[in-house]
Parts: sequence; structure tokens; C-alpha cells
Amino acid sequence: MVRSNIRNYGEVKVADSKSPPLNAHSDIELRLGADLVNLPIVRSVVATIATRADFDLDAIADLRLAVDEACSTLITRAIPGTTMRCSFTITDDELRFTGTVQSESDSSPSTRSFGWRVLTTLTDSVNSRVTSDGVLGHQIDIELAKRRVVVDA
Repeated sequence: MVRSNIRNYGEVKVADSKSPPLNAHSDIELRLGADLVNLPIVRSVVATIATRADFDLDAIADLRLAVDEACSTLITRAIPGTTMRCSFTITDDELRFTGTVQSESDSSPSTRSFGWRVLTTLTDSVNSRVTSDGVLGHQIDIELAKRRVVVDA
């Protein structure tokens, strides 16, 4: 983890215990094997990002479940042994996630499935797309967004 609040005392660096908040337009990308055993890593990353971006506890739980469902859907469609790319973008009022895998299938995830219903319930927007990738078949993306709840003081 890179921290901007590190003090240098000779050869020893001491960091303050509190991590700086994520700023708007912070982009984070994670690449890992398209395998269900990696789901806990993605869930932990999105929860950490949402916490540092000052989302409330309900929104953090929604994001963990939604990203888990999106990644599960992508992994089951991925070519075995390939990589899943997860991108997280924080803007002033939302966290946007995009998951991408290479697939032999040219069909989008079904919008009539229970999993898709979970995604539409937990997020403010969700969509998928399939694009042709001449070498490896097709690229499948699922993009979702969750807005930060603003409470008037």
C-alpha cells in the first residue's frame, strides 16, 4: 500500500495508522485468474475501496454481493486458465466496477436470470456487453455502479 503520510526518520519509515481517503477519479485495477477461488479477494478489495471512499455500511454490503455475483457470472463464462480483469473507478458520487473475461461464447449474461435480478436490485445501474476478440474468441464485460448516499446535515 502506498501512503502519502509517511515520515522519514533515517532508515526507518513510520506511517500514520489511518489511510488517506480515496479521491474522486481514483482508478484501481486488479488482474487475477478467472477462478471461483479468487472471489474472496475481489470481495475484500471492493469492500476496502468502498470503505475508503466513505460509502455507508449498507452500500458496502451491496457492493460486495453485487461484485461477487458479477464476477461469478463472468468466471463461469471464462475460458479456463485465463485472467479476469476488475476495474474500480471512484467519482464524486459513485463507485463503478467493470469485470472483464475472455470467453468462447458470444452471448451476454441473461437478463432474466436470478443473478441478474440480484445485480439490478443491489446497484444503481448494471449492463453487460460482448465484443469480438479475434484471437481468444470474445470479451465479456459486466459494468455496475453504486451511488454514494448523501445525507443532508
